[in-house]
Amino acid sequence: MTDLRLFNSLTRQVEPFQPVHPGEARVYTCGPTVYNYPHIGNMRAYVFADVLGRTLSFNGYKLTHVINITDVGHLTDDADAGEDKMEKMAAQRAQSIWDIARHYTEAYWADIKALNIRQPAQWTIATEFVPQMIEFAQSIADKHCYELDSGLYFDVSTVADYGRLARAQTEEGEGRIEAVEGKRNAADFAIWRKTPPGEKRQMEWDSPWGRGAPGWHLECSVMSGQVLGFPFDIHTGGIDHREIHHPNEIAQNQAFCCTNGLDVPANSGARIWMHNNFLVERSGKMSKSSGEFLRLQLLIDKGYHPLAYRMLCLQAHYRSELEFSWEGLGAALVRLKRLVLAVANLRGQAAAPAAAPGARFAPYLERFAAAVADDLNTPVALTVLEEVAALKKVDAGEKLAALAALDAVLGLDLLALDRAVLRIRPKAATITEDEIEAALAARKAARAEKDFARSDALRDELAARGVEVMDGDPLGWEWKLG
Repeated sequence: MTDLRLFNSLTRQVEPFQPVHPGEARVYTCGPTVYNYPHIGNMRAYVFADVLGRTLSFNGYKLTHVINITDVGHLTDDADAGEDKMEKMAAQRAQSIWDIARHYTEAYWADIKALNIRQPAQWTIATEFVPQMIEFAQSIADKHCYELDSGLYFDVSTVADYGRLARAQTEEGEGRIEAVEGKRNAADFAIWRKTPPGEKRQMEWDSPWGRGAPGWHLECSVMSGQVLGFPFDIHTGGIDHREIHHPNEIAQNQAFCCTNGLDVPANSGARIWMHNNFLVERSGKMSKSSGEFLRLQLLIDKGYHPLAYRMLCLQAHYRSELEFSWEGLGAALVRLKRLVLAVANLRGQAAAPAAAPGARFAPYLERFAAAVADDLNTPVALTVLEEVAALKKVDAGEKLAALAALDAVLGLDLLALDRAVLRIRPKAATITEDEIEAALAARKAARAEKDFARSDALRDELAARGVEVMDGDPLGWEWKLG
């Protein structure tokens, strides 16, 4: 087992992973608010969390990974007053909020499957934990909260080191938190939001503070603590959570566990807090308010296999910004194709992977293990995988076993993919694959008969229908749809 070192956002340092429970790793990941489809920037967080989980498994830990589904409580701009994202979408679609939640949860799960992200030990659904949320809030209310007409609020001055995770404490508080009349501190946040007089929400419950709904931050504290126990090992999320959501979670955890300052990271509820950086798209189509925003299905509709996007994510370190472009996605797809072809050739030589890689592969496995143990350095790990794929004069079965061991961490599904699966027909294409293959066969016959005029005419006809004929392609892909 290689010593695993991870960057802790709370301490801003790379630290050795020392599990709370020997031999175990308990991980909580902030999941989606299911009011719309996730965009590909959202999905980067789950590719990162999946690689983390796979690396922990690779290093021999018994993994318990929990991802939540927020189906209530998240307001439109992290404020303490205003519209709930779920209620707003239900009103726009004239549908039940429960139907909205079900539809977008299933869409998210479909994206999880398409990206070959492993299922967590448990999906925690916010609305299934409301009684526990009320109990949690009652346990901290006397010492840490106060009540206003709009709800129950957490007083951030009652815990030590509030905001240390964000490193953004100011007298004015965070800019995305709207002022609420009566709040003691600008950064105080809602634990329970009362339904305003004269209104009725589709999702509301009775509580000691009136009928209403839990605050967004309360949900994750309750679900992580209920399932994993405080303190657990690692809490993950996108870097946007580092500024408001996670500092507020930490404050609640400190209050609930009666812990002191954050010089001891475990006092936060988790020993390590990890955040992936943003996916950047220069045209502005990452936002869900932009209409045809960049979701995984759009990539598929344009002819890109979803695992090309996973490859794109792996090519950058999770803490680095990653710029999205169609050219970059195309290059990632080519890189994936090369690996798939290498594995396909091996499968032609060996019926199945050997029981284990031979000694020839040991240095590569060691370098790979060192790369992923170095704060999940997937760019380096990918190059090691490609070096193994390129090795000559080695046993095919052992080479397959080595590639399978490495891909168990990277999750590219190399031993299951084939070229037919990778070649996705764009939604806008009007020509069928059978028509393409028939035209290519006719063109091949024409070239064999040295009828180059006929060959060129067939090529031009295919080009007019969006098919690029790839003569001389070193990958042997022969054609692609534009």
